[in-house]
Amino acid sequence: MKAKLDRTGCISCGLCTETCPEVFRMADDGVAEVYQEDVPKDAEKKAVEAQEGCPASVITVQ
Repeated sequence: MKAKLDRTGCISCGLCTETCPEVFRMADDGVAEVYQEDVPKDAEKKAVEAQEGCPASVITVQ
């Protein structure tokens, strides 16, 4: 499973980093980023939750 995030559409709410810190973090510019593209097996459910909860719909987990 891989995670992607369209940083250009990110509103920097931080929901993804709170939901799945194993995959997402806030970058130095204040915008969320994927730092673990290959989602760890034990974080897959949380990564999908982050995708579903993203208010800007910029996260894709497949």
